[in-house]
Amino acid sequence: MSANASAVRVRSDGPRRARRGRGAGLGLAAWLIGLLFFLPIAWMALTSFHSESDAATNPPSWAASLTLDGYREFFGVGGGASPWPSLINSTVASLASTLFVLLLALPAAYALSIRPVRKWTDVLFFFLSTKMLPVVAGLLPIYLFAKNTHFLDNIWLLVILYTSMNLPIAVWMMQSFLAEVPVAIIEAARVDGARLPTVLARVVAPIALPGIAATALICFIFSWNELLFARVLTGVVAETAPVFLTGFITSQGLFLAKVCAASLVISLPVLAAGFAAQDKLVQGLSLGAVK
Repeated sequence: MSANASAVRVRSDGPRRARRGRGAGLGLAAWLIGLLFFLPIAWMALTSFHSESDAATNPPSWAASLTLDGYREFFGVGGGASPWPSLINSTVASLASTLFVLLLALPAAYALSIRPVRKWTDVLFFFLSTKMLPVVAGLLPIYLFAKNTHFLDNIWLLVILYTSMNLPIAVWMMQSFLAEVPVAIIEAARVDGARLPTVLARVVAPIALPGIAATALICFIFSWNELLFARVLTGVVAETAPVFLTGFITSQGLFLAKVCAASLVISLPVLAAGFAAQDKLVQGLSLGAVK
């Protein structure tokens, strides 16, 4: 009996060791891929603390002396242009458009998931089809409209454009999130006399909060990083942070250390938002993945 038990244990341990080996291999591959994506960011951060002469060396030097000159020039210390108006414009445009997207996408996703309309799949395809047109194809009509209505160089024009740009993605994402909300809870709230705004605010939104947070973060990132509309439709008053960043590339050359410092500072709000909402982001993006 003991010999048979030992043989059975050896046979059962074999597949377990193989699974552990595959798991370790996949974990190592994930770490290598993560490092591959992280190295350019780390190199950009290190270059931002170098002087322009050290940053321009080829091959680059890891042991070069560190300095804050790039950050001083970015923040306008010593008479340069201040980045704060551009950062404020990006913050206003990104937060306002994200808020409007959530206010519009939540009822639309509710109608397409919990209270489905006829041919709701066709509606979702229509929302997604609006993203198939290249942005540059609609740039000229938008520019002419903004010019004729005296709406150029206005931050609220960007808010409207970013809202319309992110709304199809938000509806598509939130429809899948809201489809996981138990219908019985909503029906119980309606039996108690709750109207649609109350159902959305007090029943649906708390349950689908991870999905809403994931959608909001993605819309915020898209709005913050948008360059084409901001570059063409703004000037001095409504200039955003990505447009301000392009100002460091001049006819005199590319100031690498200063560009790296500016890129790192402009990326910090997105990185901070992603770090603060990482648990909600992972939970929201994986919602409904396992039945």
